[in-house]
Amino acid sequence: MTARFDRTECDSGLGIVEIDDPADERVRDYVGLTDVALRRRREPAEGLFIAEGEMVIERARRAGYRPRSLLVGPSKLALVPDDLDPGIPVYLAGPDVLATITGFEVHRGALASMCRRPLISLGDVLDTADRILVCEDIVSHTNLGAIFRSAAGLGMDAVLLSPRCADPLYRRSVRVSMGEVFAVPYARIDPWPAALSLLMDHGFAVVALTPSPDAVALGEFSARPHEKLALLLGSEGPGLTRAALEAATTQVRIPMANGVDSLNVAAAAAIACYALGRPMTAR
Repeated sequence: MTARFDRTECDSGLGIVEIDDPADERVRDYVGLTDVALRRRREPAEGLFIAEGEMVIERARRAGYRPRSLLVGPSKLALVPDDLDPGIPVYLAGPDVLATITGFEVHRGALASMCRRPLISLGDVLDTADRILVCEDIVSHTNLGAIFRSAAGLGMDAVLLSPRCADPLYRRSVRVSMGEVFAVPYARIDPWPAALSLLMDHGFAVVALTPSPDAVALGEFSARPHEKLALLLGSEGPGLTRAALEAATTQVRIPMANGVDSLNVAAAAAIACYALGRPMTAR
């Protein structure tokens, strides 16, 4: 059935368009959101990303990302921002149509197709940051989103991504980060890992997080003064490559108990950010 809405809710002048047909070309941006391979190809190539839920959409807008369109269910129509540019279409669809378009049940009831912005340069990051997370081949969008949230909340200035890292603006990364991917500057670092030498040229201590028993314990290392730090995080499972480990100036470990070898990379990142991030007024 077609989703109907109270016309009195449209007094703001927003361009609300009812969508009855999931194949309607106007909602092409939202098709197949669960097809990871498709979205990885389409979204960067077409300069868009998808924000899910009104809170994340608002955070993206506050960070300067411009909506291309919104797709909402009837229960979320009243939450469409009053100050949305009237030229931005708001597509309204019922739950069944939403599910067919996107490929999943849209429980949050609101999606926005947002315009990407050009990435900042590696040089700009190195000139302005003192605490950096450097991710090597983090391919899980969930882990990457959690890492960005830790970076934002625990005193890191920026994130650098190796060429094979997942897209921080993929829907799942954005959702897991609770929109904090918009708050943390990030750039790609290439060639990998040779470009790590640029960090050292800018005065950074490049610190590899590893479970190696020969590495310095995190507590011992964090007690030393460090003006500029770049913390290397390795991929899920294998961890940092040998080349990345050899490029680091120091190797640091989180001491573990009960025979546990290591933590999930997102959990390890949170602990290391807490220990090595910028000092905060309340710990």
